[in-house]
Amino acid sequence: MHPLLQRRPVTKIAIVHITTDRGLCGGLNANINRLTASFILDQTVPVTLIGVGRKGIDFMRRYGRHIRAEFTQLGDRPSLLDTLPISRIIIDDYTSSIIDLVYLAYTKFVSTMLQRPILQQILPVEPAPIPRGQNVDYIYEPSSAVVLGELLPRFAEMQIYHAILESIASEQSARMVAMRNATDNANELIQDLTLLYNKTRQEVITNELLDIIGGAAALT
Repeated sequence: MHPLLQRRPVTKIAIVHITTDRGLCGGLNANINRLTASFILDQTVPVTLIGVGRKGIDFMRRYGRHIRAEFTQLGDRPSLLDTLPISRIIIDDYTSSIIDLVYLAYTKFVSTMLQRPILQQILPVEPAPIPRGQNVDYIYEPSSAVVLGELLPRFAEMQIYHAILESIASEQSARMVAMRNATDNANELIQDLTLLYNKTRQEVITNELLDIIGGAAALT
């Protein structure tokens, strides 16, 4: 069996914790940080973190969590090559039995208005169930072991890359919504202040007119 398929007793867990490098994106980072922190507290075995994004790294560092590696400044359009160092650490640590279970913690893009924090297991790879009556034995060339040896690491790499892209899409949407809300609030505040200014100005002018009229009446 390929090492990435092997299940073994869990003595150490790794989490690839994906957040943003910048703020001003609503509660996006707070939500995924809270989900990961809650998961860590529920575990009875050590948990190590691979931090992707400055906000998550700073959060975990404040709470004294062990960070195996840090990755920042991937940009808004990272390529698969940019994320391969993350995948290499995870795959190498898992095949070396340094870690026994790997999760991805990231923000899933649902829609422009909705982004959902997700905790997803990626290692060991869980084979999809075979539908009843479709358990067919195929002949592979090269062998199935060679095919799996090539495909499974690529699968893990793509899972991590996909999670990072989902997080970037969520970040952009959350920031757009946050900035739009800030603009709407600023416009509303400007309207309120303009109304208050006009009322105050009107009161001042009215009082001045009353003083002038009162003074003229006193002279006559």
